[in-house]
Amino acid sequence: MDILGFIKGELLEIIEFNDDSRDTLAWRFPDDDHAIKKGAQLIVRESQMAQFVYLGQFGDAFGPGKHTLVTENIPVLTKLKGWKYGFESPFKADVYFVTTRLFTGNKWGTANPVMMRDADLGVVRLRAFGTYDFRVTNAPVFLKEVAGTDHHFRLDEFADTMRSRIVSVFSDALASAGVPAFDVASRYGELGEALLPLINPVMAEKYGIEIASFIVENVSVPPEVEQAIDKRSSMGAIGNLNDYVKFQMAESMTKGEGGSAAAMPAQMAMGFGLAQEMMKGMQTGAQAPPAHGATPANAIPLPDLLSPAQAAQALGVTEADVVATLESGELKGKKIGSTWRITKTALDTFLAE
Repeated sequence: MDILGFIKGELLEIIEFNDDSRDTLAWRFPDDDHAIKKGAQLIVRESQMAQFVYLGQFGDAFGPGKHTLVTENIPVLTKLKGWKYGFESPFKADVYFVTTRLFTGNKWGTANPVMMRDADLGVVRLRAFGTYDFRVTNAPVFLKEVAGTDHHFRLDEFADTMRSRIVSVFSDALASAGVPAFDVASRYGELGEALLPLINPVMAEKYGIEIASFIVENVSVPPEVEQAIDKRSSMGAIGNLNDYVKFQMAESMTKGEGGSAAAMPAQMAMGFGLAQEMMKGMQTGAQAPPAHGATPANAIPLPDLLSPAQAAQALGVTEADVVATLESGELKGKKIGSTWRITKTALDTFLAE
């Protein structure tokens, strides 16, 4: 047996990783229990980083290029191994190749609702999902916290490992950003950009990666919160409630003109009733005291639609006084043929003036 050939066969002379896949994040060079000799060639390709690990401790790291392993370029390993006079004999160490290119289109999402404190709604449960792009920036931290000692760590393993961690960081960042739940749905585009400065420091420190792009595609809230948002939007669309009530009254009267005279009071009453229902939720406290010393219209039960005689009885005046007030325009009413009709709302408004 050729002893020299046997010894040479037990020594590693070229260390490299020809990555023809698109999903490898970290790969441990298979040394097959061979030792690395002095002067061995380490070849690191673009978008790769080679990290030496000696007895569980991180040694030297090498970027893209061709490196000859001698004492001068492995100072950390020299110190770890305790070579007093430099690297002269073969040694054993693990070499991990870490891919540093950008990995795009990775999905993230909340498996369970995320609790968020909102200034308007209190504590809200949110569900969210989207995509993100990332790259490894710190090989030792990434190997220690994410890949571990896996000899071939792939992207699908990373997705499973990081999904909950990404969501946790997203939740903390969203809470820190203080974005109202009412605004989240309308700010998807800028939300991801706004969260990046909050997400990246945590991702770099804990996991050795950088998030290049973080996209929020959807944020959903529970049905009751959706209803609150819809109500708030409706109120914004309505604007001034007093104007809206007047519009409802006019609309009811206009529709009544197309029907029979007998149907008009019923149609008007429906319009007034709808308007009043919308006002009930917004009115608080007691009604304003009536002007002219009159008795309040709501002191006794009154129908929604009154004749001049009923209005006169409620006000404690004569029917002629009521008709005169209607004709002058001080009291709002609708004249149908020769008969006046007054809404309870108009009567209350007259008294409050």
